[in-house]
Amino acid sequence: MKKLNFDYHMHIAYSQEVEECYFTLKCLPPHTQRQQPGEIEFLVSPSRYWSRGEDSFGNQQILGRAEGGHRDFSFHVKGVVTTGIQNYEAEGTENQIAKYRYPHGLTCPGKGLLAYFRTIKPPQNHSPYEWAVALMHKLHQDFSYEKNVTDVTTTAEEAWNGKKGVCQDYAHIMITLCRLAGIPARYVTGMLIGEGYSHAWVEIFSHGLWYGLDPTNNIPVLDSHIKLGNGREASDCLINRGVIRGGGTQTQTISVKVEEICNGSDNSIANRQNGANHDKNNRISKDAGR
Repeated sequence: MKKLNFDYHMHIAYSQEVEECYFTLKCLPPHTQRQQPGEIEFLVSPSRYWSRGEDSFGNQQILGRAEGGHRDFSFHVKGVVTTGIQNYEAEGTENQIAKYRYPHGLTCPGKGLLAYFRTIKPPQNHSPYEWAVALMHKLHQDFSYEKNVTDVTTTAEEAWNGKKGVCQDYAHIMITLCRLAGIPARYVTGMLIGEGYSHAWVEIFSHGLWYGLDPTNNIPVLDSHIKLGNGREASDCLINRGVIRGGGTQTQTISVKVEEICNGSDNSIANRQNGANHDKNNRISKDAGR
């Protein structure tokens, strides 16, 4: 079990004034059996109107509107989360589980993934969890991490055919394989100890519980990961999503830092210096791997 400080900051600069902006932010760590958030601080600018809610996947979200006359938009969320309390999340309703059983969107298999799945032998007398772990090990062996070869629109099949990608691709491919094996699986967005980017992994359903597996790093999800949201695929739990009028071109800067708390650590926004990632795409999961 660990107590983690996290600091997530996103800034978008526009080349022209924005007339109107509607945004949805899914950046608040949920309470689960595996993690418990402490005090969370959230700032968004500019925004005169915003409210909190929950989407159909159970993710906490912030919905808001920023009125015109601005060339910058940013949000900053930071706080403390205790992780690794358990190694699972509790069962949801059957309706909640059913939507993670079948192919959807970017996780629909093609000929390449169907052929690859047929080459993988399940362990003898396996549980769904053991089968999923075997699929994770095989994928990690046969797929390589590389930036800038895929983007947010890349399907699991396209990434597999290229044999390279980032954590979004690892997660989408593993979800596809798990569902082919009859194992409910969902996509997870979050953060991992270190600094630079957000991260993505998978949760699989076994014997009434959800367990996290990180195929990018070939490890179970225990106490070094902070979960933000989950869905059938990446588009269901994007950290930042919005619609704007005006704005011209845009440049997005993201900084993420997660560290284990030590005595005397300073978590104030003014005194935190984080690494930045520049991305012209307004959807954070383009390069969410590490």
